[in-house]
Amino acid sequence: MSRVLVEVKHLSKYFHLRRGQVLRAVHDVSFAIREGETFGLVGESGSGKSTVGRTVLRLYDRTAGEVLFDGRDVFALRGRDLLRYRREAQMIFQDPYASLNPRMMVMDIVAEGIDIHRLANTPAERRDRVYALLEAVGLTREHAFRFPHEFSGGQRQRIGIARALAVEPRFIVADEPISALDVSIQAQIVNLLYRLKEERGLTYLFIAHDLSMVRYLSDRIGVMYLGHLVEVAPSDELYRNPLHPYTRALLSAIPVPDPRVERTRERIVLSGEIPSPLHPPSGCPFRTRCPLAQPRCAEEPPPLREVAPGHFVACHFV
Repeated sequence: MSRVLVEVKHLSKYFHLRRGQVLRAVHDVSFAIREGETFGLVGESGSGKSTVGRTVLRLYDRTAGEVLFDGRDVFALRGRDLLRYRREAQMIFQDPYASLNPRMMVMDIVAEGIDIHRLANTPAERRDRVYALLEAVGLTREHAFRFPHEFSGGQRQRIGIARALAVEPRFIVADEPISALDVSIQAQIVNLLYRLKEERGLTYLFIAHDLSMVRYLSDRIGVMYLGHLVEVAPSDELYRNPLHPYTRALLSAIPVPDPRVERTRERIVLSGEIPSPLHPPSGCPFRTRCPLAQPRCAEEPPPLREVAPGHFVACHFV
């Protein structure tokens, strides 16, 4: 097995708001990503997925816990070591319309990281690097001299991917990179990410709420609810044998492209709304909507424990 590249240990991220309020966006999350692996992170909107990704990349400061990259705590890095981490770990943002500077040509957008890290010795080498990156993501060199507003959403996301690849990273956080795109374009972008991973030996943290896309791209999947990691398992194992009640409800919502199967299968409908992260419930975060909830769930937070090889669940009654 490959070695661990990214290790997240008991990571928490709280946002302090006005009037002394504290929003617990991420609480005590732990997982590891091996080199060359894609780790999928799924959950409803507001579950803390994107906050995890941004904190791992040090775009947010941590409240507690550790993020280790190649064995080194990223929050302890300074100077050249931090600059090196910024090069080795990159991000593909969710909204291709907001993540590109509208006043810059594509040539300068893609080359920005090349300039910061001084990866090109001459203007000609810089230009050729950008041409090669655009062609790698399915664009042409003619696109280098246009502005973002001249492109479709799918093309803009390809530009964002080229920008992330420009500094030759080892690890990429893909923060819902297909959620803002048309369905017809989503598969193209996912196939592109898969091909680039194979060609360049990349490691991904793939954040999404489309469970079918996550299954296609990910080797292992973590399920988040209200800032907590409630289940982690290999991709096929999670879909074949979901153990946490929340995971079962999520998977039951995926439509099956067979009318006979769709009519007969059981759909799990959860009662109530997601609690506010400003006032999370005591004990298990899922207990207010869980069909298995018992008095113990209100008193004792369930630990994330291994119930089968590589399969972790945070539930007292699995």
